[in-house]
Amino acid sequence: MTRIVVVGAGFAGFYAAQTLHRRLRGSTEVVLVNPTDYFLYVPLLPEVMAGILDPRRIAVPLASRLPEVRLAVGTAHTIDHDAHRVTYRDPDGRDQHLDYDHVLITVGSVNKLLPIPGVNEYAHGFRNLAEAVFLRDHLVRQIELADSTDDEDERTARLTFVVVGAGYTGTEVAAQGVLATRATLRKHPRLRGRTARWLLLDTADRVLPGLRERLSHTASRTLTERGVEIMTGTSVKEAMAEGVLLSDGSSVPTRSLIWCVGVRPDPLVEMLGLPTERGRLIVEPDLSVPGKPGMWACGDAAAVPDLAEPGQVTSMTAQHAQRQGATAGRNIAAALGRGKARSYKHRNLGFVVDLGGYDSAADPLGVPLSGFPAKVVTRGYHLSVMPGNRVRTAVDWTEHALLGSELQRLDLVQPTQVPLDTRPPS
Repeated sequence: MTRIVVVGAGFAGFYAAQTLHRRLRGSTEVVLVNPTDYFLYVPLLPEVMAGILDPRRIAVPLASRLPEVRLAVGTAHTIDHDAHRVTYRDPDGRDQHLDYDHVLITVGSVNKLLPIPGVNEYAHGFRNLAEAVFLRDHLVRQIELADSTDDEDERTARLTFVVVGAGYTGTEVAAQGVLATRATLRKHPRLRGRTARWLLLDTADRVLPGLRERLSHTASRTLTERGVEIMTGTSVKEAMAEGVLLSDGSSVPTRSLIWCVGVRPDPLVEMLGLPTERGRLIVEPDLSVPGKPGMWACGDAAAVPDLAEPGQVTSMTAQHAQRQGATAGRNIAAALGRGKARSYKHRNLGFVVDLGGYDSAADPLGVPLSGFPAKVVTRGYHLSVMPGNRVRTAVDWTEHALLGSELQRLDLVQPTQVPLDTRPPS
């Protein structure tokens, strides 16, 4: 039986595997290699951090959503295309091998690093479920430690949170974080009258620099009204255990440096030794890898030509990854005689940014929205795109609207389990 191996179960990998199974049912074995047994709905990570959603809501079990797709739980570390073999390390630390006829690389992305002293040691990433759960615990821990100390300087530092990167993730983390810490502070009488200080930094001249100015303005206004200090044209020059030095020369005492400067392709892409662009694997418009028959790539791992803007490559967004995954599935099926291949070309459906509370910013099909109407569109979009757990997610949202958030520190994730640098050891 023909075997297709999909490496990675993010947006691109999940929808590719789903499309392949539907088009090649019964004639081909589709194997999905992934470190976890669930698909992670990354856009809602900030709501997990804020205690709005149970972490399980955005972890959709692969076995229930793709029951006919074989799941190989492990981390791929070698793809030998000459031998047509993928090697991955299973949860017990053993190397396993999968021979393939076609391989689709959708390993996604990891935290983007910059050569800034101290960042690797003291910054907290925000890219996966463990990092979101850790940050939730960290926020509560800082408030508890601020409550327990009589040192005013330490208390101020504990209640200061610095978010670096004002893109999607950083903006949503700051928006949700300021509300979560405000609610938690009310439960500490010794901190009555105190507020948590949130700073949002970016080297760009505005928040959400990649989106339309109207969305940026809406997000900026909402954050400012909540007391978030937006510092554009500014970044971190050095991170230390007790604070950060900013590029403008000022220093901020803090124990919380949250790193949201963007993402970079998974280290596996570099290890393939194939041509890349900005660290992403070069592919043809049909998502095939040039000169490597049977090898395909899409999502954050691939530099997919943007046919809507000649000369550019598509951005690293969930919207692109989902649609590229479905296209890759169709094209691989076409290579096996089922259907017709086509190049990837997208139509911008608009963007949504959840700002916490009853606020959002959105421009579905180019129509600008803000406030509660945007919130309805934003949550409706997430429920329509999520491949599972929709009812449970809606129930969590309803419960939060009625009862508010409740942050507990569970200490399930230790700092050593969420290193910012995910490069394999040399």
